[in-house]
Amino acid sequence: MRYIGELRDGEMVSETYLCKTKQSLKTKAGKNYYSLLLQDKSGTLDAKIWELSGGIDHFEAMEYIRVDGQVICFQGALQLNIKRVRRSQEGEYDPADFVPTTTKNIDEMYNELLKFISSVEQPHMRKLAESFFVQDKTFIAGFKSHSAAKSVHHGFVGGLLEHTLSVVKLCDYYAQNYPAINRDLLITAAIFHDIGKLYELSAFPENDYTDDGQLLGHIYIGTEIIGTRIKTIPNFPVQLASQLKHCILAHHGELEYGSPKKPAIIEALALNFADNTDAKLQTMTEILNSGDEKSTWLGLSRLFDSNIRRTTI
Repeated sequence: MRYIGELRDGEMVSETYLCKTKQSLKTKAGKNYYSLLLQDKSGTLDAKIWELSGGIDHFEAMEYIRVDGQVICFQGALQLNIKRVRRSQEGEYDPADFVPTTTKNIDEMYNELLKFISSVEQPHMRKLAESFFVQDKTFIAGFKSHSAAKSVHHGFVGGLLEHTLSVVKLCDYYAQNYPAINRDLLITAAIFHDIGKLYELSAFPENDYTDDGQLLGHIYIGTEIIGTRIKTIPNFPVQLASQLKHCILAHHGELEYGSPKKPAIIEALALNFADNTDAKLQTMTEILNSGDEKSTWLGLSRLFDSNIRRTTI
């Protein structure tokens, strides 16, 4: 199989991919065309079908399709111009080839996260973390396999774990260098900050927003989950519970970014910086990996509002 991550500008392709999305659009001249997002385990690829007759069979989003076309470079990113397409038949593909997965070892990352949990000295917060990450087998399985986003950053199996561990490591650094920070509170908040994404996003291969994800969002969902579990832990300090929930509520930093509260304590501010740092750097990494490796300038990114360039080596 030719994975998306292996494709290069100018190549001809005849392969099966998962059609993640399908849009029927019109050109400025009023001509109908399809805009697709194709996916396999190595990533996603923008695709276009400009001519909708002759060799273009009917298909829908979330179906496996056999495509014939040519890879081109458009605004610094690869794109597939499709000439022929049909639904793929059972036996022509392995579904495991179409689920993007972290390149890191999931069990090793999880064991590293458990070490941070065991380093939390405050007994109530450590018990809270252990109730999820040590004792709740259903939660553990879901957390290990879930993505951290529909797109943008860490949108792959193991992405939620990878992102969470990175944020925890950054927070540990902050706590070591800024004595005003309550390390136990910050590490616990970092571990929990995105658990609402287990319910905001559906499992692969869909990896799309659920009804609760659209209506409530992962920040509210995660805060509610933590609040409910805290009630099961005897004598959990009320003020500490409020501060922990505040960190979750404020971890996007600004109201316009989805946080119902702005950071009011130093731990919430540190968590916001750590979350934003890892998300932005991973996003940039994914842009660099998806662009044509021969191109220096990769085009305008709406996420950064900047024309992205590869660093000179």
